[in-house]
Amino acid sequence: MELSPEKDEMRKHFRALRAALPEAERWAIDGAIAASVQRLPQFAAADAVFTYLSFGAEVDTRGLIGAALEAGKTVALPRVVPGTRSMDWYAIDSLDGLERSPLGMEEPPADPTRAVRAVDFACPVALVPGLAFDGAGYRLGYGGGFYDGFLPAFPGTAVGLCRAAQLVDRLAGWEPHDVPVSLVVTERGAAAAL
Repeated sequence: MELSPEKDEMRKHFRALRAALPEAERWAIDGAIAASVQRLPQFAAADAVFTYLSFGAEVDTRGLIGAALEAGKTVALPRVVPGTRSMDWYAIDSLDGLERSPLGMEEPPADPTRAVRAVDFACPVALVPGLAFDGAGYRLGYGGGFYDGFLPAFPGTAVGLCRAAQLVDRLAGWEPHDVPVSLVVTERGAAAAL
């Protein structure tokens, strides 16, 4: 885990900002974000969607997962590889049968017959979580480094999901290994980051 005091303070700030949002307002915002994502040409063309399953007050992904499954896209959820900063991805057909991880998140079972890799698809899209994003597509994550390992090798369009209150002009403290997303989508629509 990284120990940057600056990033730790930013995380506290954006967690508090996110927690202060009333639930009804959060659901309305998340619905608008989902609608914006579904209007993206990259999402429409995607043959696979690599997405987090929202947890707590993160931008909700369940509606997007359902829409992608209904459209016949492969939907993959991550499973943390114990003792590493890596994730394996598994195709799902529904949100049934998920397992609770030691961190409290729901993950797909480690079924080798359901394992998928982004490089095996023609037009993959990744939906990426974050506590905050900036105008260049850089993200403030949770400090585990999982997406720092995933994004550099991801061959498709990486889409950061973010409420407008958590989108800033510039986040400071980036390191050479940080990789921005291609687009950031808020309830106000999509903005090209690169």
